[in-house]
Amino acid sequence: MFSRRSTSALLIALTACFAASVIGGALTQPNLDWYATLTKPSFAPPNAVFPIVWPILYAMMAVAAWLVWRSGGDEGDKKTALVWFGIQLVINVLWSFAFFWMHSPSFGFGVIMVLLVAIVITIVFFDRLSRPAALLLLPYVLWVGFAAGLNFVIWVLNSGVDFSQAPS
Repeated sequence: MFSRRSTSALLIALTACFAASVIGGALTQPNLDWYATLTKPSFAPPNAVFPIVWPILYAMMAVAAWLVWRSGGDEGDKKTALVWFGIQLVINVLWSFAFFWMHSPSFGFGVIMVLLVAIVITIVFFDRLSRPAALLLLPYVLWVGFAAGLNFVIWVLNSGVDFSQAPS
């Protein structure tokens, strides 16, 4: 079932995903005190949720990439799908830089919107090669969609602008 080449590909996918996790964590962790000072909505999860959810999502992402790599599809299609996977992984890390490292919910919101688009494109390309791979990315896009909403509300709550008043 697992050839040496297939096992190596899975290890590479896991390494890439968890490297993104480590880099994102390194950008986030020193800034959790700043995050604690922000006004957050009632639906913001406790900080303890994130180190549980993200490793599961990164593992699912790695398996999805591996399934695409080993699919029987066209090599050009696989390359395109895996390039998009890499692009969304880089944007994922960029969000941690924008939101946490730069202390910028507005920049973070812009990045996370681009991330959502990149994930959806990745899912479309993955689905052409492996339906299970595409399905493995659905929890990720849903979580990032939730995070985008949270990011937006944090931006609004901490911007000093009163969005509740309609212009006259």
